[in-house]
Amino acid sequence: MALVHSTVPPALRRKRRRERARTLAFLSPWLVGFGFFFLYPLVSTVYFSFMHYDGFTAPTFAGLQNWTYVLTDYPSFWKGMGNTLWLVVVMVSLRVVFGLGIGMLIIKVKSGAGFFRTAFYLPYLAPPVAATMAFAFLLNPGTGPVNHLLGELGLPQPGWFTDPSWSKPALTMLAVWGIGDLMVIFMAALLDVPTEQYEAAELDGAGSFQRFRYVTLPNISPIVMFAVVTGVIQTMQYYTQAIVAGKVASGVIGGSGQQFEPGYPHGSTWTLPQMVYNLGFQRFDTGSACVVAVILFALSMAFTSILLRRKSGFMNED
Repeated sequence: MALVHSTVPPALRRKRRRERARTLAFLSPWLVGFGFFFLYPLVSTVYFSFMHYDGFTAPTFAGLQNWTYVLTDYPSFWKGMGNTLWLVVVMVSLRVVFGLGIGMLIIKVKSGAGFFRTAFYLPYLAPPVAATMAFAFLLNPGTGPVNHLLGELGLPQPGWFTDPSWSKPALTMLAVWGIGDLMVIFMAALLDVPTEQYEAAELDGAGSFQRFRYVTLPNISPIVMFAVVTGVIQTMQYYTQAIVAGKVASGVIGGSGQQFEPGYPHGSTWTLPQMVYNLGFQRFDTGSACVVAVILFALSMAFTSILLRRKSGFMNED
């Protein structure tokens, strides 16, 4: 090996070093950003998860005490875990289905497609806090117009954000209402499907469902996977809408000295990101908050890995 290395001309070795230096120079902005904004926070979070730390005094080693407290003694952990996983499964699934369905309908509209595209996209532009407050007032069980209309039609009038059985479905309705981002992405993917494949399938006698199953889905499957993966990651960080809806429904929308039950009503909107805030910034238990953050990261990575593996297997079968 030394003999082979010695036969490489010095000019070629200098050229290779220059190429490596040039490559590192182009990669340096990404490497610096990755190191400062992802790797360092991740390592610090794992480090502090094994420490007693309140944000003010020097951290001291605690071993597995923080992990034991969160997983066994913290009363709301598994409640938050269940709510978060419910939102991931139901909310992400419905957003993908409705986004794809609305996109398919709009591209088939002969006239007024621009109006419908704008009408469905505009809710996505609404600020999350404002949209959540508007939904809380619309779905108010006593004075909201939605329950008033349901009463006029003789239908049941749910409690929505004040009922533990309906709070998560109400949050899911809010998420589906702001479906504009996925709709636009799916529309672009659907318009990119070759029309020749639809014509060939139709000549072979394929119906609407067969064309969707064997032509549309294989062509847009990378976009569907992108929507699912990003939706899972976003929903694992679900915080703003849940906390605002709980505050509005409980009557605590501002001011000091007001008591608020996180996850109102009865913990039904309590999520893992709320737990990180509660432990880290209300209880000043940074170590336990870091434990929950590490668990959130691990769950997100696990979901993403499983989805990508299934996608890879599906493509190999095809």
